[in-house]
Amino acid sequence: MATLIAPDHSFAIEDAEVLRKAVQGLGTDEKAIISIIGYRNAVQRKQIRQAYEENYQEDLIKRFESELSGNFEKAVYRWMLEPADRDAVLANVALRNVTQDYRVIIEIACVDSPHELFAVKQAYHLRYKRSLEEDVALHTKGHFRQLLVALVSTYRYGGDEINASLASEEANILQKAINGKHINHEETVRILGTRSKAQLNATFSQYKIEYGTSITKNLRGGPDDEFLAALLATIQCIYAPQKYFAKVLHNAMHKVWTDKDAVTHVIVTHAEKDLKEIKELYCKKNNMTLEHAIDKETSGDYKAFLITLLGTQNG
Repeated sequence: MATLIAPDHSFAIEDAEVLRKAVQGLGTDEKAIISIIGYRNAVQRKQIRQAYEENYQEDLIKRFESELSGNFEKAVYRWMLEPADRDAVLANVALRNVTQDYRVIIEIACVDSPHELFAVKQAYHLRYKRSLEEDVALHTKGHFRQLLVALVSTYRYGGDEINASLASEEANILQKAINGKHINHEETVRILGTRSKAQLNATFSQYKIEYGTSITKNLRGGPDDEFLAALLATIQCIYAPQKYFAKVLHNAMHKVWTDKDAVTHVIVTHAEKDLKEIKELYCKKNNMTLEHAIDKETSGDYKAFLITLLGTQNG
């Protein structure tokens, strides 16, 4: 978990005052903004927003939008949202983009807990006056649509109990579905869209025992197919989410142009969850700390903000 600073009970009013001064006048004091919001957790940031609105009769996030710009503004905006509302916004942006990033939908559906996913769907409904399920269905088609709608529609059992014989049976179903000439999309979607994470991980483990290779390796060797690519991302997010996000960061920063949206997405959404583990895996895989990579590939206030969020994971 994040080791964000927990100030005393009077912090919200004091922080709101500092932020007010930072956004007033001819210039914006970005360093002051980072020094406050970069060290406050989700509950505290909500309290600061409430104190700011009560004292200055304006929405702090909207003020940030008008005062900041570029990748820094985007990162601050997403950080200031409550987690469920943030995921709702990210899902909507992913669906509306011309080049839709379905991975964001899979990440939200498969990495969040059942309770968290339910909260995201409530936030999405409140913000956009539509359900997440109907928007996913609207912007996708075919077997790809079936998988994504199943993932966002489910409310998985969240316990640790598993059925070993079922794991063996469904490992066999998945093996046939992946390696057969005619993929059984319905059974694949049923398994991935309904079973608990514990049960699915037991199935993936049994797959490796029975067939001598991981299910993800089999999928990587398959055809370049949208459904199979989504299937691979789904399994990775369920089986090893921290490893998956470390790879997302690696891919984002090993391009001609750094994919700053992907970098922002991972760091901001995981700073209060499992960013410490993601950092460790990134370093192990790349022989470089994530902080060093961010320092090389970003600049300015955007870099300073990301480095601040990364620094809260050291305790």
